Amino acid sequence: MSTLAPIQGNTASPSCTTQLRFWLLLGGLTALLLVSITLGVTLGPVDIPVGAVWRIAASETINVLSDITSLELNSWVNIEANWTKAQFNIIWLIRFPRVLIGVFVGAGLAVVGVTMQALVRNPLADPYILGISSGASVGAVMVLAFGAFAFAGIYAISVGAFLGAILTFLIVFLLAQSNGRLNPARLILAGVAVAYFFSGLTSFITLTSDNRELARAVLAWLLGSLAGTNWVELTLPTAVLFFGSVYLVLQARGLNALIVGDETAATLGVDLTRFRRSLFGVVSLVTGVMVAVSGAIGFIGLMIPHIVRLMVGTDHRRVLPVSIFVGSIFLILVDVIARTAFDPVELPVGVITSLLGGPFFLWLLHRQMKERGGM
Repeated sequence: MSTLAPIQGNTASPSCTTQLRFWLLLGGLTALLLVSITLGVTLGPVDIPVGAVWRIAASETINVLSDITSLELNSWVNIEANWTKAQFNIIWLIRFPRVLIGVFVGAGLAVVGVTMQALVRNPLADPYILGISSGASVGAVMVLAFGAFAFAGIYAISVGAFLGAILTFLIVFLLAQSNGRLNPARLILAGVAVAYFFSGLTSFITLTSDNRELARAVLAWLLGSLAGTNWVELTLPTAVLFFGSVYLVLQARGLNALIVGDETAATLGVDLTRFRRSLFGVVSLVTGVMVAVSGAIGFIGLMIPHIVRLMVGTDHRRVLPVSIFVGSIFLILVDVIARTAFDPVELPVGVITSLLGGPFFLWLLHRQMKERGGM
């Protein structure tokens, strides 16, 4: 039987069509992200006109570029300053940093979730479920309670959260080993057990500390919140998310091989020990920094990867970039709901993500059990 050669000309190959759809999807998500940022800045107890939001953003961006380049860009671009001081303070000093930290945290937790699910080959893996967020919280609370890692200055909390995250990851990974192999069922059980242990340790540190304000800070931390963010706090999350995401996207082929199985990955030339160690480090760093600035926001790393795979398939070369956008958009919108839907009460974003993530986790668990024929 003869095979037909592909027709050259106007007919696009399937790979070209897939690539076109992927880039169109990224373009659409970019537009949706800008819309989400606009909503996040304009909506609140005081509604702000959309025009004022982007005029202020453009004006301040030009001022920053002028300082960096020593050029008088203000004389080239004339933006009429027709906003009040109150509007400027609300938009530039309060809401923009809050929305942008939502972008970074949502993207970071989504990318971590994708990587962890490939790393341990378990669709239920997530920094929150496996106790990574709880370990990071312990490290951060130790900084608040005892002044640990004071040498790191303003980044002490991030250092403590990173060390707590990587320690927890190693403990869970070792407990999940069975005869030298990673057992998915033991992984979830170990993660839940370690999460409870570190949550108890956090409570112990809080209740035995002489710092009376610590309990209030820790409670806000454990519930997860984007409130109170300033521009200085954006520096480290921006750098960590950028370099961590770039590294993970470059390792997409290795993640594709790893999810098939260790034997297949080794056959394809992947150095499993070195590869896993590097992934452990990057995932722990990103998780620790994001928890340090926002608290323990759960289930984003669980839900977003599955939603994205329904959109683009399982190839990590597409899953990782799309997850960055979807995670950012998701957390911005959740934060908008948390601070507007129950006005005048503002809920922590972690409460909303838990209400959404709990049923999602049960649905995934039910689907896994059904595919395997029961318990």
